[in-house]
Amino acid sequence: MKLSVVFKSLRSYPALRVVTGPLQSRAFQPDFIPRDPKSKPVRHKYPAFYDPYGPRPPPSDKIIRLAEQIAALSPEERNVIGPTLRDRLRHPKIQPVLVEGMDLGPQGGSGVGSSKAEEKKVEKTAFDVKLEKFDAAAKIKVIKEVRAFTNLGLKEAKDLVEKVPVLIKQGITKEEAYDIIEKIKAVGGVAVME
Repeated sequence: MKLSVVFKSLRSYPALRVVTGPLQSRAFQPDFIPRDPKSKPVRHKYPAFYDPYGPRPPPSDKIIRLAEQIAALSPEERNVIGPTLRDRLRHPKIQPVLVEGMDLGPQGGSGVGSSKAEEKKVEKTAFDVKLEKFDAAAKIKVIKEVRAFTNLGLKEAKDLVEKVPVLIKQGITKEEAYDIIEKIKAVGGVAVME
């Protein structure tokens, strides 16, 4: 009972409302008009589909004629349109997504296609270089060479070289691997590519 008296006094005295700041409940706002409980809900008209760019102008006569000409072509000629436009407009060719190593689940592909993928020999593109052994006299030179292409500090490179046989570089191209093997061979070490 006392709480309702306080609220009524707040509504009746506008200067106090300014001092206390706006109240959070909508019912306490001065512009609040309660909804008639007997009124029907407002029905809004929504478009059949959502278009974020708004209405578009109708296509020009030139575009309509072009669409009719394309529709009149044979299926073989229609298949040539895409590559011809791509070459003419100098768009880059979209590379197909390789799904050989992915598990596509039961619906992923037919049994015939997957057996062909297994028959193909997968060409290795990433190689690892493994340090097999080195001459004791050439240990310092091997450590310096390992530091050069691994970006390790002196202590880390020394610890790595002392753990022979050890992988010293992983996931590199064939050319880089051959370069590293030749450099290590030149300073007195033996490295192999895996």
